[in-house]
Amino acid sequence: MPLRAIAYASEATPGLSMDHVGDLSRAAARFNFEAGVTGVFLYDGTRFLQYIEGPEDSINVVYSRVLSATSHHEIVELGRGRVSRRAFPYWSMRLLPAEPEQLRAVANGDWTGLSPRGGALDKLAAVVAPHLQSEHGDLPLTAVHPA
Repeated sequence: MPLRAIAYASEATPGLSMDHVGDLSRAAARFNFEAGVTGVFLYDGTRFLQYIEGPEDSINVVYSRVLSATSHHEIVELGRGRVSRRAFPYWSMRLLPAEPEQLRAVANGDWTGLSPRGGALDKLAAVVAPHLQSEHGDLPLTAVHPA
C-alpha cells in the first residue's frame, strides 16, 4: 500500500497552555495509532510544525482533523506527497520542543516531493536527533520505539 505524508506549520491559539498541547499530542497519538499514521509534532511555544505519514485514506482523515482543530490557525501546508518508507515508524505522534529558529529552518526547508535526502526531512531529523540520543543512546530513527 502506498504511503503518503503531509507536513504543515501553524500558529498556536493565543493562551494555549503546555498542558493543553500535551493533551492534544496524546489524543493525536491514540487516534493516529488506530489509523496507522505515524509522525512528529514540533512546538516552539507559539508555532507548530507537524509531519504525518501513513496510508492515504488515513492521512486524509487525520489531516481533516488537523484542519478543523481550534488549537491553531494560519495553517500553511509545507509539503504533501508519496513516500517510499516511514521516517518515524514507531511514533504514532511524538511532541518535541523546538527552538523558534529550529522550527523556522525546518518550515523553510525544501519540502518538494518530501525528498528524504538533503531536504526538509533532513532538517527535521536534525531537530529530532538530540531527543533520540538523550533517550536511547545513538540509535537511528528507525530503531527507536516510542517513549
